[in-house]
Amino acid sequence: MSTSLARLGSTAADYERIGIKPDQVLPWEDGARTDGSAGTYEWWYLDAQLSDGAKMVVVFFTKNFTDINKPLAPMIRIDLDLPDGTSYNKVAEWKPREFAASKDRCDVRIGNNSFSGDLQAYKIVAQVEDVAVDVSLTSEVPAWRPRTGHLYFGPHDEHEFNWLAAVPQGKVDATYSVGGRAHTASGVGYHDHNWGNALINSLINHWYWARGRAGPYTAVASYITAEEKFGNAELPLFLLAKDGKVVADDATRVSFERLGTYTDTNTNTGKPVANVTRYTYTNGDDTYVVTFTRHRDLAVNRLIDELHGLKKLAARLVRFDGAYLRFTGELRIEHRHADAVVDSYADSAIWELMYLGKSRTRQ
Repeated sequence: MSTSLARLGSTAADYERIGIKPDQVLPWEDGARTDGSAGTYEWWYLDAQLSDGAKMVVVFFTKNFTDINKPLAPMIRIDLDLPDGTSYNKVAEWKPREFAASKDRCDVRIGNNSFSGDLQAYKIVAQVEDVAVDVSLTSEVPAWRPRTGHLYFGPHDEHEFNWLAAVPQGKVDATYSVGGRAHTASGVGYHDHNWGNALINSLINHWYWARGRAGPYTAVASYITAEEKFGNAELPLFLLAKDGKVVADDATRVSFERLGTYTDTNTNTGKPVANVTRYTYTNGDDTYVVTFTRHRDLAVNRLIDELHGLKKLAARLVRFDGAYLRFTGELRIEHRHADAVVDSYADSAIWELMYLGKSRTRQ
């Protein structure tokens, strides 16, 4: 039992209760962690940036995470951004009988679509309408979680939001097609896995999440702000690896900045959005500065638009205004020692802002 309203599980008792170890991630941790029943949700996520300029996101869900009280309702989302700037955002649902997921490893089947792997190598095959992807992902950075990967909310840790970065960075070989016209390219990718037992918007007001590669470095970072009833607790999560080995992952050493904030009006979300997000990790004389600078939006969605019927009406009545924004731009990683720059690298990256609660800058 914890007296904290929101915390990252990191005690010996937490590890023992979950059945995991601090220094080891096993394939079953990327297997099914829920049974799809009411009150739970789960998803497996992939994103990739390809050498031809294309970008993709593929997500397999047990259900829409904004409506977790319904039974199993599997769905797949594919976002594909073509080299010419054309974007496709596709979502579809399947029947519960068309879903299967192993508890022993990542092996998820939704209809004729599949997302499977063993922490080392993955195969993702998915199609929604006329957009299809076939992706091979090979790990280059070992699977990682922030401490236990379990975030607990409530005086008795009764609510959970859980995260595993199964492939913080990997080599991608992909074929994608629109309307039957196929293109093949290689690139860099990422896969993570989330699950929980409470509506995310009842726990979390908003989060920034980002990942990317620059030179020999890989960064995975998030800054989570809990809802007011949990004290607006701020929970940073941070991984920095160099040449495939972790060099920094103690989130207590991280400070976070939002710079150049504007109000999104493109889709009437009204959310405050930072043009620049910066994570600064300090350990003695060594400082790592990880900066994401937005160049353009890949997706801007009002979450209410993904609800239907009575659920949508109810959301309007309570003035639910959640939004999801995905960006692309520059990732810059800089290492300083005693104020001298040791090295600095930059590359393109993808990151997101999930705004589930009311905007804290609005009344």
